[in-house]
Amino acid sequence: MTAWLPLVPLLLVCLGAFALMVVDVFAREKPELATLSTVILFAAAAVAAVMATGKGIAAPPHGVAPYLAVDTMAQFFNATICAGAGLCALLAGGYLHEHGLERGEFYALLVLSAFGAMVLAAATDLLSIFIGLETMSLGVYSMVAFRRGSHRAAEGGIKYFLLGSFAAAIFLFGSALIYGATGHTDLAGIGQSIHDGDALIRLVVLGMLMLIVGLAFKVSAVPFHMWTPDAYEGAVTPATTFMSVVVKSAAFAVLLRVLLTCFGDQLSADLRTGWPGVLAPIAAITMVYGNIAAAQQASVKRMLAYSSIAHAGYILVGVVALHSADPQLRQMAVSGVLFYLAAYTVSNVLAFGSLIALGSYGKEAVSYEDLAGAGRRYPLIALPFVLGVLSLMGFPPTAGFLGKWYVFSAALAGDDSLLWLVIVGVLASVVGAYYYLRVIVYLFMKAPEPGAPVAVPMRSGYVVAALLLSGYFVVKMGVSPAKYIDYALAAVGKLS
Repeated sequence: MTAWLPLVPLLLVCLGAFALMVVDVFAREKPELATLSTVILFAAAAVAAVMATGKGIAAPPHGVAPYLAVDTMAQFFNATICAGAGLCALLAGGYLHEHGLERGEFYALLVLSAFGAMVLAAATDLLSIFIGLETMSLGVYSMVAFRRGSHRAAEGGIKYFLLGSFAAAIFLFGSALIYGATGHTDLAGIGQSIHDGDALIRLVVLGMLMLIVGLAFKVSAVPFHMWTPDAYEGAVTPATTFMSVVVKSAAFAVLLRVLLTCFGDQLSADLRTGWPGVLAPIAAITMVYGNIAAAQQASVKRMLAYSSIAHAGYILVGVVALHSADPQLRQMAVSGVLFYLAAYTVSNVLAFGSLIALGSYGKEAVSYEDLAGAGRRYPLIALPFVLGVLSLMGFPPTAGFLGKWYVFSAALAGDDSLLWLVIVGVLASVVGAYYYLRVIVYLFMKAPEPGAPVAVPMRSGYVVAALLLSGYFVVKMGVSPAKYIDYALAAVGKLS
């Protein structure tokens, strides 16, 4: 039984999804029961993951070992995914009720997608990666198109589904090439075969590129980002929040595991001959394009969509920093990526949650103009919005600032080969400051045009709870980060 304890978070979420379906059947008249059940479920799973991380258990039970890891990094992502999904469930409790969209299947889809994300983050075999990827994605496709009467929701869902199908096919094709080149589907076996020189190198290179393309689609890296703005804008805002934090965290988790385990040898991880040389320009283009596109948006929600693309570029800087052969520098890079993902999760929930809180039914805050003067009329709602965008901007002493600091520091540690990439990241962040500060300007320094629609906040204890929790961690991780950095370092463990 002890060997199964690290799987408790995964089992809780899996069984909880089926329990929620039963709750929906017998308690349709009490939708708040589904909200509370979902939040409690994710809270319990997150606590279990944190406790498992402290134990440092690395040996999965018999029958699970070839497909899933229960190491400290898997538990870190379990905690991050469950925390992000739980906050999204709180936002959904207020948003769906306010807009007359309360249907129990939303929470079942949310939990099942989170389960797929947890499987993806812990997967150690190409087969389990694909199963986790599709389990997560199918639920998200449905959540994007959840607002049945909206043409934008239908368009976003179809685009995401079609492009996601192409990305999944590319990933599968790459997996087949890797299997043909090495004779293995487990990540450790693939890595050992490449290290020993037993693999067909040309097939490995082509397969590696196709795996990177498939996973780059999920993290919204340019040029594989085309689905992001339409899907984010068309989805109900809690689903948008879920995509921006949970899907991105899971995708980066499996990207790290694949690169470290399969392609961590000196040749594959070399900046000139391996995947770092591919990801470095992708990271640069993603940061530049994401910020420039975000600065041109009139819709705040669409701006946050392009902002998430830019943040994918920042996180990729930390991934590229794994090119170092020094285990300590690699550990620094991975822990920086983990800290960034945790900081980005609470910062993005705070920003999207504030946008939700500022809009009651028929009087939603959609564009910058809708925000005009809202900060002076409703300061208690506007202040969390300010804190969220400042953290996304990387303003000290917020969690977002330290996230950027750690990934950029990891890129500069050891040598200056990635100095150009850090300079691009800093300059892109300066561009990003424009559209983040623009939110604050409209909230406090602009007056609404005569006759223009004015956003009116909703009243929801669920949304307020999500804002308080995410706001607390944005400040806590920025002002007193030592415990969270230690947690990220413990999650990484020792890298050889």
